[in-house]
Amino acid sequence: MKALIISGGGSKGAFAGGVAQYLIQDLHKDYDLYIGTSTGSLLVSHLALEMVDKVKEAYTSVNQNSIFSNCPFKIKKRYGEDVILINHFNVLKNFLRGNKTFGESKNLRTLIGNFFTEEEFNKLKQSKRESIVTVSNLSLNSVEYKSINDFEYEDFCDWIWISCNYIPFMSLVRKNGCEYADGGFAAMVPIEEAIKRGATHVDAIILHTESPLYNRLPARSPFTALTNLFTFMMDRIEYQNIKIGKYEAKFKNATINFYYTPTLLTTNSLIFKKEEMKKWWQSGYEYAKTKEVDTQEIPDEE
Repeated sequence: MKALIISGGGSKGAFAGGVAQYLIQDLHKDYDLYIGTSTGSLLVSHLALEMVDKVKEAYTSVNQNSIFSNCPFKIKKRYGEDVILINHFNVLKNFLRGNKTFGESKNLRTLIGNFFTEEEFNKLKQSKRESIVTVSNLSLNSVEYKSINDFEYEDFCDWIWISCNYIPFMSLVRKNGCEYADGGFAAMVPIEEAIKRGATHVDAIILHTESPLYNRLPARSPFTALTNLFTFMMDRIEYQNIKIGKYEAKFKNATINFYYTPTLLTTNSLIFKKEEMKKWWQSGYEYAKTKEVDTQEIPDEE
């Protein structure tokens, strides 16, 4: 069984789309299992349907308004870098409405419904391919994997949306009596889950450079400090997911190909600029095209 894994990474998901385009359209790889976390969850269903052009259209045409129904920050350019500053009016408005986060991402839920139709859902559900999204259950302190085979259309669209909700900047969703948030808080790179479900070969697209390439600028606002902290936490979760995935692969005699971003794409993946995302999609495609695809050896424990 073959699996395609796409990690979380916000706007950097455009790069993953380009890599996946090459793997699916050019190399004609046929995966049985597609698992995505956060931005990866937005990609996997259309990739499983081989509808690459449609998901590319979505990823290269969005902006902040496509995602946020109430955006909690402003974007400013500082020393050549995009930084976010608190939008006090929008945050106060959100709290006065009784919401529990700084911003709301209900526009993203609408976008998901517009691009992933019920007809496409039924077609995928009847196929031999399985699409799975990762969510974090904050009430039960657990990671959950939601398969398309277990839900009807509206519920599965909800899970895709929930997987992307990077709180406290986006919506905190209550569903089935529990509060849910971005799947990346629990499993940024769900390699272990793919292997547990029977995958013997995994292609994992990691929306991060393999080694740190820069030091972050000092925080200039509470939001910048918060995003820096969350990025640090997510990086550590990602590192642990990859390490555990490698050991699981060794134990189950599975193989993994890793596709990291070769360069730093952005210092803030909550910023959605369609022109940049068009470039990232193309760079992902070119990177996969030129990368020598070799199965990585799983190192022995010393």
